[in-house]
Amino acid sequence: MAAFCRGRHRWKRINSLHVLTRNLTGKYDFDLVVVGGGSGGLACSKEAAQLGLKAAVLDYVEPSAKGTKWGLGGTCVNVGCIPKKLMHQAALLGTAVKDARKYGWQISEPICHDWVTMAEAIHNHVRSLNWGHRVQLQDKKVKYLNMRGSLLDEHTVKGLSKAGKETILTARNIVVATGGRPKYPTNIPGAVEHGLTSDDVFWLKKSPGKTLVVGASYVALECAGFLTGIGLDTTVMVRSIALRGFDQQMAGLVTDYMEAYGTKFAWKSVPKRVDKLPSGALQVTWADSHTGNEQKDTFDSVLWAVGRAPETKALGLDKLGVQLNKQTGKIVVGADESSSVPNIYAFGDIGEGRPELTPTAIRAGKLLARRLAGHSAELMNYDNVATTVFTPLEYGCVGLSEEEAEKRLGKEGIEVYHAFYKPLEFTVAERDASQCYLKVVCERAGDQKILGLHFTGPNAGEVTQGFALGFQCGATYSHLLQTVGIHPTCAEELTKVHITKRSGLDAMVTGC
Repeated sequence: MAAFCRGRHRWKRINSLHVLTRNLTGKYDFDLVVVGGGSGGLACSKEAAQLGLKAAVLDYVEPSAKGTKWGLGGTCVNVGCIPKKLMHQAALLGTAVKDARKYGWQISEPICHDWVTMAEAIHNHVRSLNWGHRVQLQDKKVKYLNMRGSLLDEHTVKGLSKAGKETILTARNIVVATGGRPKYPTNIPGAVEHGLTSDDVFWLKKSPGKTLVVGASYVALECAGFLTGIGLDTTVMVRSIALRGFDQQMAGLVTDYMEAYGTKFAWKSVPKRVDKLPSGALQVTWADSHTGNEQKDTFDSVLWAVGRAPETKALGLDKLGVQLNKQTGKIVVGADESSSVPNIYAFGDIGEGRPELTPTAIRAGKLLARRLAGHSAELMNYDNVATTVFTPLEYGCVGLSEEEAEKRLGKEGIEVYHAFYKPLEFTVAERDASQCYLKVVCERAGDQKILGLHFTGPNAGEVTQGFALGFQCGATYSHLLQTVGIHPTCAEELTKVHITKRSGLDAMVTGC
């Protein structure tokens, strides 16, 4: 605190409030104050500072219902992308060990996984990222305050420390980038008392054991996938469909593979209650809509993955007239990330209609900073953003699903090229490749512009990232065929795809 008081700033104590003022003639303390220290908020504040704006960022992690808390960096770094991908890698290594025998490696039994070793290594890496973010803010001269932020007006932010001290900061512009948190069901007895969410699972110090994952979003399937992969008895409870919003043919391939992989699925089932037994086990009661019967089973852990809620309730936005979507609670924003109140902007997961993806938040945050600094007028392009679901068989996609393309252009307006293929790595290991599949959705007329590209298989994220560039350049089917593939790879199968769904021909790739 003493270091912060030196130089151009001084503190006044007014009615128990700490008010930050500037010994300058400027009207505001800062050019930009960002509320939220996740990937997007950090990117925005650092970019602003690089462009000469005086920037501050406020970040504070409210502990989860289970008391889990973490450091600077938001969901992605602490309880999302990073620990998820590392646990996914742990599971892939388990499969690789099994494959290794076929490749001549002499591996003695039994092979087992130690959660504590994995968790400790991942936690150490995440903490290094937390520290790295703090160092970066300092290096780029962004003022970091570990405080809860709320808005008093379009130029004023109140920060509240853990000790209860309040700090007032004024800014020319305010950016809200607080992201979201997992939701608990509100109508299921025992859900909160006995359940976990993705805010907790990555920070468990001991194995979750036999686990029920409730939900079928990408978060649910990714968590269930790595838990299965490290040898845990895992069940996914699905109310309706898996991977809502994604191409449903691809979603079916993902879950089919998971079932063959060992993940159990309770389809068309709705949990009713969670009770803790004297043994410490959790008894879950659910309704099976297939049979209409009530069923029960016991688990060591119940992981709720039933959606996320935006962190907007405690920001004071309603008092300022900032328009929210009443159903989602997200901030209604324009193409330039502006809210309904001048000088207040929002982006990332809390922006209505925005993809809940780290790279889009980072890109949007940087572009917003450039516009506010007067260095650019470029807007974020939210179309054709690639993504990957890191399930045991990864699924990468960019552009429209087949359903959405058909909805827009009609069944006769699209052409779908597809192929089933077998990764070379699967051959010697004698692994089933029934769900390794790709399809390219194109306009049927004209140059056959590519509308969507979908791929299930190893390293789907790496494959999809490369092809995503083509979407920014207006890639067509002929462009795809003109591309010479790298042999032998899975990605090259996309450059050779020539069988259409319409033809009804066998789409299985043969030969090398």
